[in-house]
Amino acid sequence: MTTDTPPAPHTHRPIRSFIRREGRLTTAQIRAINELLPSLELKAEGDLLDLEAVFGRSAPVTLEIGFGNGESLLHMAAAAPDQDFIGIEVHRPGIGHLALGVERLGLTNIRIVAEDAVPFIQSRIANASLDCLLLYFPDPWHKARHHKRRIVQTEFASLVSQKLKPGGLWHLATDWAPYAEHMRAVLDVHPDFSAEHSGSGENARPGWRPETKFERRGIRLEHAVFDLLYRRSNSD
Repeated sequence: MTTDTPPAPHTHRPIRSFIRREGRLTTAQIRAINELLPSLELKAEGDLLDLEAVFGRSAPVTLEIGFGNGESLLHMAAAAPDQDFIGIEVHRPGIGHLALGVERLGLTNIRIVAEDAVPFIQSRIANASLDCLLLYFPDPWHKARHHKRRIVQTEFASLVSQKLKPGGLWHLATDWAPYAEHMRAVLDVHPDFSAEHSGSGENARPGWRPETKFERRGIRLEHAVFDLLYRRSNSD
């Protein structure tokens, strides 16, 4: 007599808002990942971080999701030595490029997360501990069937709200008008945020945001660039 084997339990796989597009690493980037990254890296898993202990001081903290090649993050960190920055990216050449830039400029106010942003923010960032969160030119996931992969969703907005200090700023930028509309549709009605951009949000780039490689590409393609600024409410 045979017995039926019970079906394997269904495992829910989270929807990814990114695809790992691994480019070729240069010799210098390989060295940076092997030799420089260990002293800069924050792991995605672990206990809540004490950001004052991480940076050795008390200072405003900005977190950037998807720093690309890291040039914008380097510019911001060099221009604001009195502030601290955490950059998240899964593209290894970009991670290596940023680590090399940190070494070249002698910066001490940058830490790097080389894994998915959402688990890191959920498990390692304490509530009400970030002064600013940056999301510049995320993948717009153009096709309608892929819109669920867009990182800007109500659930994620609520997570960002938890991690920002009251009065903290969420700065988003995109060169894809339908994604800008999607961002506004999510955040304009979220009870924890109020918009600070003017009108449609298509305005001059704020002085603190450097022009990015992706932005320059969008401008060449005659895409409008949208900067959207949302302030976390002062009440919990």
